[in-house]
Amino acid sequence: MSPPSKRKVKTHMTFTPSLTPIAGSQFLSAMVGLLPLIAFFVLMGVFKVKTHWCALISLALALVVAIVGFAMPTTLALLAATEGLAFGFMPILYIIIAAVWLYNLTEETGRSADVRAAFNVVGKGDNRIQGLLIAFSFCGLLEGLAGFGAPVAIVAAMLVTIGIPPIKAALATIVGNAINVGFGAMAIPVTTSGRLGGVEPIAVASQMGHITPIIASFIPLVVLAILDGSRGVRQLWPAALVSGAVTAFGHYWVANFFSYELTAVVASLLGFAAVAIMLQVWTPNTPEDSRSDASAKLTGGRATLALMPYWLVVIVFGAAKLWRVGVDVPAALAATDITFGWPGLHGHIVDSSGAVSSATEFKLQWLSSPGTLIALTAIVVSIVYGATSSGGKYPFTFGRGIATLGKTVYNLRLAILTISVVMALAYVMNLSGQTGAIGAWMAGTGMAFVFISPVLGWIGTAVTGSATSANALFANLQSAAAAQIGADTKLLLAANTIGGGIGKIISPQNLAIAAGAVGAENSEPVILRKALPMSVGLLLVLSLLVGGTSLL
Repeated sequence: MSPPSKRKVKTHMTFTPSLTPIAGSQFLSAMVGLLPLIAFFVLMGVFKVKTHWCALISLALALVVAIVGFAMPTTLALLAATEGLAFGFMPILYIIIAAVWLYNLTEETGRSADVRAAFNVVGKGDNRIQGLLIAFSFCGLLEGLAGFGAPVAIVAAMLVTIGIPPIKAALATIVGNAINVGFGAMAIPVTTSGRLGGVEPIAVASQMGHITPIIASFIPLVVLAILDGSRGVRQLWPAALVSGAVTAFGHYWVANFFSYELTAVVASLLGFAAVAIMLQVWTPNTPEDSRSDASAKLTGGRATLALMPYWLVVIVFGAAKLWRVGVDVPAALAATDITFGWPGLHGHIVDSSGAVSSATEFKLQWLSSPGTLIALTAIVVSIVYGATSSGGKYPFTFGRGIATLGKTVYNLRLAILTISVVMALAYVMNLSGQTGAIGAWMAGTGMAFVFISPVLGWIGTAVTGSATSANALFANLQSAAAAQIGADTKLLLAANTIGGGIGKIISPQNLAIAAGAVGAENSEPVILRKALPMSVGLLLVLSLLVGGTSLL
């Protein structure tokens, strides 16, 4: 996100968000600003209202709060919602649809059986080990390369493919993914945090690299507990410790001494490799109900084709994000991005000095979008699957591959509605000042703010579904609060970024993605009730780590 424009504009209608619009009180303004979020989670978690209705009701409430409580002109409030809807479609839903389409190709061809067999070989027939490798390491790899919902959509679906029950698959994915979110999409959240918070991004990443390893070290144990309770932890703790320890080392080393943009990618690869090597000399104690079906014989060629959607997407993303030999591919793709002011809205939202908000600038990514890269991968996979039937076992055509896209869109129709409305809700709250009022109230707690600073990132990502957006919202606030109370700015920016990853566990957008990917429509309330205690527990650990660090 580019820094706010300093150009002042003359317009017949401008709006400056206030942090204290309700009776001049920060507390009352924050409480009123929280109403749409409270409504969403209460409707979903307590009354079990379907998620898309929760989103629609909360959006309507946010509009009322923006117009009546925060004095935002009605036209601007409605236009803010339309910008959010557009952002929900492009890039978020574009990425999700492409990712689920890519996964569905293995289901449509029947090669999902070979996917299970391939991971069965790596995991020595224990689907809990397979689940750990996929939910933590493979998901972290995809998060580092792509981000923006694609890892959750792909990985949750993969877990179901290897035999993990849908709700457990969704939970394991969103929890296993959380610690890598801050370094997602080539560490865009870190870069955003540093640039908007007035600190070099590498300094923020380095600070994160001293905190995330502690949390990453025990996340595999949590994933095992999700997959198989205390029995899974008791029987497979050696694999979890190796996975956590090596991944933690990767976070620390890459963030501090290599390239912070590659932290999630390299750390996840190291963790996966460590467990794979360990399994060459250690055999897990696998009960019958956790044993994968090893009866199917799998050739190397079939395994390669079955896993093609996953290894090819890694290659495509790796080239798109890293290739700079001869041609700077990342720069070339980014050069195709189109940025424009949202019609009727840009230039009308200004700060107290009259500077135009950059939040009303819309970036349209087409070639550089992760959705395009995933769609390109899916097209190539459809061509290859259509040309290679593995001896007639998996007949397929390119036309069926394209038809699978249509089925994917239809099956995701409620998730599409939910996600787009949630993003409209986020934009209304952000541009009207509701989210800012919540943050300003929390920053008024003095030195105690150091302990609760991660909560801002947690709330920001829970609302927007994006750690990048949470940093865009609160980086300036964290920086200003640090200066006011004498805290380390880079520590608070790191806390905001890591807290954002933990907040993504309960983000309505993330819940909808996970539920859609595992084929459990309207299961978001169930997932939320199970995920919320884990998210809050991790947030508490992070808050204590940040507070303790500030005292050293």
